Amino acid sequence: MIDLAQDRPSNPLLRLGAQPIALTAAALLLLIAGVTSIAIWRASTGATPETDRVVASRQLQARTAQASEQLVEKTKGLEATQQESIDQLQVVQDQLQTVKKLLAFQQADTKRLSEQVTTLNESIDSLRQSFASARATEAETPSVTRRKPSRRVHASARKRSRG
Repeated sequence: MIDLAQDRPSNPLLRLGAQPIALTAAALLLLIAGVTSIAIWRASTGATPETDRVVASRQLQARTAQASEQLVEKTKGLEATQQESIDQLQVVQDQLQTVKKLLAFQQADTKRLSEQVTTLNESIDSLRQSFASARATEAETPSVTRRKPSRRVHASARKRSRG
């Protein structure tokens, strides 16, 4: 005799596989229930996630564009400020060159004047030495010098002769 108990499979999953129509119908009902619940949820909230995402992305793009415009404006402002600074620096450099030239001229004039003062001092010293030596020679040799009579004497003599 053949034992019928051995022909039956003992796995419960194999039993479900024997009724494929019922299994497919249950899966289809679960799928329809899920889609229906999602549709009801979206309808009750009034917003769909896709439109929320689109709105959020557009807001993000608008903020990004605004930030880009602000960066461009600030960059232009910095460029203008930098150009002004460069212009001011150029003016200061030109003034510094002018001051250097004036200083060089003044130094040359000071040197020239210093040399002239030195030459004058040397001339004065040589004149003093020559004057001192001339006095020394005059003191050594007595010279006879005639003195002119004073005008008073002449004037009084004239008055006497007239009177």
